[in-house]
Amino acid sequence: MNTPALFTETIFALASGQTPSGVAVVRVSGRDARSALDVFHVKQPEPRHAQLSVLTDADGRPLDQGLVFWFPGPASFTGEDVVEFHLHGSAAVLDAVFQQLGTLRNWRMAEAGEFTRRAFENGRMDLTEVEGLGDLLAAQTEAQRRQALNQYTGSLRMLYDGWRQALLSLRAAVEADFDFSDEEDVPGSVAEFVSGDALSLSRQIESHLNDGRRGEIIRNGLRVVLVGLPNAGKSSLLNALAQRDVAIVTDVPGTTRDVLSVSLNLNDQLINISDTAGLRDSYDVVEIEGMRRAEEAARSADLILSLCPADQPGFHVAFRDSDEGDFPSILKVRTKCDLLPDSDAGGTPSGDTDIDVSVRDGSGLDKLMSELARFGSVPITGQSDVTTSPLITRARHRLALERCVTSLQSAGDDQLPLEIRVEYLRTASDSLGQILGRIDVEDILGHIFSEFCIGK
Repeated sequence: MNTPALFTETIFALASGQTPSGVAVVRVSGRDARSALDVFHVKQPEPRHAQLSVLTDADGRPLDQGLVFWFPGPASFTGEDVVEFHLHGSAAVLDAVFQQLGTLRNWRMAEAGEFTRRAFENGRMDLTEVEGLGDLLAAQTEAQRRQALNQYTGSLRMLYDGWRQALLSLRAAVEADFDFSDEEDVPGSVAEFVSGDALSLSRQIESHLNDGRRGEIIRNGLRVVLVGLPNAGKSSLLNALAQRDVAIVTDVPGTTRDVLSVSLNLNDQLINISDTAGLRDSYDVVEIEGMRRAEEAARSADLILSLCPADQPGFHVAFRDSDEGDFPSILKVRTKCDLLPDSDAGGTPSGDTDIDVSVRDGSGLDKLMSELARFGSVPITGQSDVTTSPLITRARHRLALERCVTSLQSAGDDQLPLEIRVEYLRTASDSLGQILGRIDVEDILGHIFSEFCIGK
């Protein structure tokens, strides 16, 4: 647990949604938070018990009636003394309350994420739990909600901290062997088990890394990019999947010049689908730029839908001066299947086609959406499953774990002197500490907390 930080200012903010609303929660946190009760002439409630009170101004005139809560630190969200007022959510009520609080010395409105930042600094949360809370606030789908809640409640913290503690114990044993090898209660040389323990832990982390980016796909959404020749039906398909007119559809080739995207919720999975410029030889500088952006989007996708109309042979996913092998998984979709003879239509794939669709009569669209949902799905059947095997949700976690594996493999090299290998154990444990926010994370804290809303 971190040593509680000393914050000299008391902060306050609206901790609930936009007004007007039925209820508005005003949160106050800091060493002088209890003074908020005196400001509004409210009796101090029992800790963590709701108390119905009338808030009054300096002249004793009622401002509002609501529930008041008192959370003495460190047993509070931020680890500091916290007061909450659950009031009626009108702009007039909140303006009056904030005006009163703003007159106090060393009191100010909280910045985005500042309550959570104080919780982190006071050791109430580690950085993975902070990120889980941020993901929970931003969750759009059931899969995102469940993954974020598991991370917020400590699934990643328990896994990574367990690995880190194992490394710290191994380092302690090695260093004790260096410093106290002549003492009876210290075992002899530990060199023989350093390699085995380091390599065993390395394999565990490699298995964790080998997850197909499933956690990141849940958090960010499956990125699907439509590619193909001009007039292959990309924009029509995007509009049909979104069930609204996102892209302009004409018979003129090259209508789409930029990347257009829409997000869908399919079977509780977030699917981000992007329409791109048609691929063809062109001297138009705008169209060439559109094709460059199309290639960029395709390279960063999780899945490419390669579209080819039924009245044109072949599929086109290769870009100018590009190696097709650099691209992600490809699903071949034959479009405009209403142009086929009745015996060949109906959404049944043929030849090298994976799925046949027609935007005009709707055939094959349900099958395509089911395939997208299947490709982007990650089974999360319950708390125990993701607690015992939680998923990596961020690129910074992945990079730190990869550095940890590299250090562990070097620590397991029995050809190296033990003094060098213990240094690799230190860098491995430091990599895990960076994920948890235990060491050397100042450069990323501002970015993480800036993504939070005011009042959280």
